[in-house]
Amino acid sequence: VDKKRDKLERKVLDSQERAFWDVHRPVPGCVNTTELDIKKACHMKKPMRSAKSTGCKVSPMTEADIAQSTEVLQKEITTLKSRLDRRNVKISKVAESYVSYFEQYQEYDPFLTPPEPSNPWVSDSPDFWELEKQAKEIPPRRVRRWAFSLQELLKDPAGRDQFIKFLEKEFSAENLMFWDAVQGLKQVHSKDVPVKVQEIWNEYLGPDANSPINIDSKSYELTKKNIEKPGRWTFDEAASHLYHLMKNDSYQRYLRSEMYKEYLSGTKKKTSIKGIRSVIFPGRKDQNST
Repeated sequence: VDKKRDKLERKVLDSQERAFWDVHRPVPGCVNTTELDIKKACHMKKPMRSAKSTGCKVSPMTEADIAQSTEVLQKEITTLKSRLDRRNVKISKVAESYVSYFEQYQEYDPFLTPPEPSNPWVSDSPDFWELEKQAKEIPPRRVRRWAFSLQELLKDPAGRDQFIKFLEKEFSAENLMFWDAVQGLKQVHSKDVPVKVQEIWNEYLGPDANSPINIDSKSYELTKKNIEKPGRWTFDEAASHLYHLMKNDSYQRYLRSEMYKEYLSGTKKKTSIKGIRSVIFPGRKDQNST
């Protein structure tokens, strides 16, 4: 049948066949006939005849033969790795991360797990939020969320309060205060930015700083250079360095501390964060008092 077709038709069919197998690749380890002739592949896959069937004596392999076989195997491994479709691997990793994220936050999604009392977004009743504010004890469900990430811990006012207390015990509370000041710098009016930048520098990085922070020399030199042209992002390098330091060091030790374990077990009660806010944001009035 193939001989009856003309040359152009055979080329079209061959290109269609190759295109199909380029999309539907064989699994790693199988022979790809679009890259290797099937006859040669069959010849390569033929098992070696044993000494009994051939009646010949098999000579022991020398070191050179072993090295050559190892080299051939390494080339075959490299070829198989190059044929592996990396897109499928990435998609599977993304799917796994989505599943783990869903399982982690399923308990905190009011549309998936109905809260008690009812969901405020469905029933238009603020009872759920009011109950959270008035509760004297922090529920373990809320404390467990602090262990998801440092961002989750700082997002919760009670969690931020406890983390600052922990940092004060370790004499490193100025790290979080500096990071908060840098985030607040991005929200001030543009005409007040130079004054605010100088205040932050004098408070945390200057020679006579009241709350000196410990950063690496690279971040310090870059920040010192940025001071010449003050802007909202002058301290970003130093703030990023301290955030990663808190995330990888202080935050991990906080999760292992007795302070966090007591709140997780429900033996500790929620304390006021009014005093902590006055330290981080001096001059700002408490919303409840107003």
